[in-house]
Amino acid sequence: MRKIRKIAKNVERKFLNQKRNVAEYLQKNLLKGKLKFHLSYTKKLSTLKNSSQQMIKFNKLKNCFIVAEISANHGQNFNRAVDLIKKAKECGADAVKFQCYTPDTITIDCDNKHFRIKHPKWGGQTLYQLYKKAYTPWNWFKELKKIADDLGIIFFATAFDKTSVDFLEELNVPMHKIASFELVDLPLIEYMAGTKKPLILSTGMATLPEIKEAVNTARIAGAKNIILLKCVSSYPAKPEEMNLKTISDMQKRFKLQIGLSDHTLGIATSISAVCLGAKLIEKHFTLSRKIKTPDSFFSLEPQEFKSLAENIRIAEESLGRVYYGVTKDERNSRVFRRSLFVVKDIKKDEIFTEKNVKSIRPDFGLLPKYINTILGKKAKKNLKRGTPLQKGDYL
Repeated sequence: MRKIRKIAKNVERKFLNQKRNVAEYLQKNLLKGKLKFHLSYTKKLSTLKNSSQQMIKFNKLKNCFIVAEISANHGQNFNRAVDLIKKAKECGADAVKFQCYTPDTITIDCDNKHFRIKHPKWGGQTLYQLYKKAYTPWNWFKELKKIADDLGIIFFATAFDKTSVDFLEELNVPMHKIASFELVDLPLIEYMAGTKKPLILSTGMATLPEIKEAVNTARIAGAKNIILLKCVSSYPAKPEEMNLKTISDMQKRFKLQIGLSDHTLGIATSISAVCLGAKLIEKHFTLSRKIKTPDSFFSLEPQEFKSLAENIRIAEESLGRVYYGVTKDERNSRVFRRSLFVVKDIKKDEIFTEKNVKSIRPDFGLLPKYINTILGKKAKKNLKRGTPLQKGDYL
């Protein structure tokens, strides 16, 4: 029995360190006859996959965390929701995010002027009618999360009230998110922070005092792992209104990692944000904008999202570190720098002038800074045109 426990502990350690799929590992090795221990322990190990997702620490992220926001782009078609998860994984997303609400948990069915929408894409209906078309059926979540877990992509969702927080907790999601429109709902933030899980706070429309109030509420309620998202809550958002320089200011003020919830068209704004220090990028994702949903018109298609993920990784590599000097690959280019060459045949004792010595490429002669030292001096020997000038060539 002691040997069995030791093997089991090794499995735990391997998974936690390497994020391996425990179920696959156990199945493979059980078939080989290497592991034979009680089913109850196997079940315990299978839960490690979910718990490992909770180990995400926003303050220690080395690479940008890329989130594919599914939102309403499933069009209330379960198979399309599954395809979106699979395609997001293929395109380089670290996580897929859904939204957990029903029309009745986010608003009320009312047709007065307060609830009618004025928007070029969403107008002509009430909030209730819009959300009825857009929400994700809650009976999908368990299966969708399992599919995401099996694919190795993180699954989580935005919660919009306490019931959705409780529901997501039952699924053991690895993190929670507050949408920009709920940032002023401090009781909801307090309730969500009480789970002690990583917390994402989106800050669209928020004033600085409102953001401070939300962060303080989360911290007091027990949240220790928080990331703020710079956001402009217009759909689509205009690049000139993004004010990405705010990212570095938010980092200084709140001592937190900052990301971007990006509703602009295209990928340029997200790439720019990464170059300014953003550690999480969230973009709406659709299989095709031809599939009309409430959010499809400002969402990225797979090839665009793949380009986003690839360019984020390129941007991260390009940022590098503070470094001055010659890089490894630059060594081969150094030969093409300028240096001093004889550009006209010179006889011994002839005077060096601007007509017979010049700074040109390549780099085999003296540095150009010595030109004024050499001009007016005499040549020690005959020098042919094309000879790199050296210190021993003049008197």
